[in-house]
Amino acid sequence: MDVKPRGAWTTGTGDAESMLAEARKALFVMVGFLAFLWIVQIVNVADSYRLIGEFGIRSRSVSSLPDIFTAPFIHVSWTHIEANSGPLFIFGFLAAYRGVVRFLGLSMLVIIVSGFASWLTASAHSIGVGASGLVFGYLGYILVRGIFDRHLIDLIIGAVMALCFAYQFTVLVPHAGIGWQDHVGGLVAGVAGGWVFRDKARAKAARAAREARTPKAPAAAGAPATAPGKAVAPASGSRAAVQYTGPRADLHKELDDLGL
Repeated sequence: MDVKPRGAWTTGTGDAESMLAEARKALFVMVGFLAFLWIVQIVNVADSYRLIGEFGIRSRSVSSLPDIFTAPFIHVSWTHIEANSGPLFIFGFLAAYRGVVRFLGLSMLVIIVSGFASWLTASAHSIGVGASGLVFGYLGYILVRGIFDRHLIDLIIGAVMALCFAYQFTVLVPHAGIGWQDHVGGLVAGVAGGWVFRDKARAKAARAAREARTPKAPAAAGAPATAPGKAVAPASGSRAAVQYTGPRADLHKELDDLGL
């Protein structure tokens, strides 16, 4: 892996074949995810939307804390799931195409943070459901990933997504009947995920390269100076222990033999 100096930016392409393989995985993951959401919606409709009351997040109800992990997969209407499906697929794919494993970790972080934000701050007796928290979590991650990884392409993708979906930010402020707490929590989790799931291998390699280039500290005061190409003998004075190196090694040896 090529390591750039500190502060350097890359296009983030790396191994194109490996990246394409991860992109295919990301595509399959998001298609499967959306298919699962729509199957749940069909079951929910067939069951007269009773899944909402059974698995939705009831604010500040201790018994409803496990529902944090089920609420993102349930929607209150066809309009609700339709509104979430497009942005969820786009943002989810862009968040996953550099690594599905990292994407799964990000998804868990967003589900927990956004769900807990809804559980803790939503209106009393309200029930929160929907994948909106994930939508904003993936969006937040996309916006900052290029900065933390110093990948120019990801930075451009984040800027384009922010411009194309700027209307999404209007639901971050309080609206009646909209779980904006879940949205804000998801966005915060996504931004935090950009740091947590940054390209640590590249950062570690870059740090090692910087340390290798860092000049060594000067010798302590009082330490004997060493002439270029010549090592100082130990304090015992044993001449046999003296080593001669460098292009003038022979000259230094002859001078020592002459006592100079």
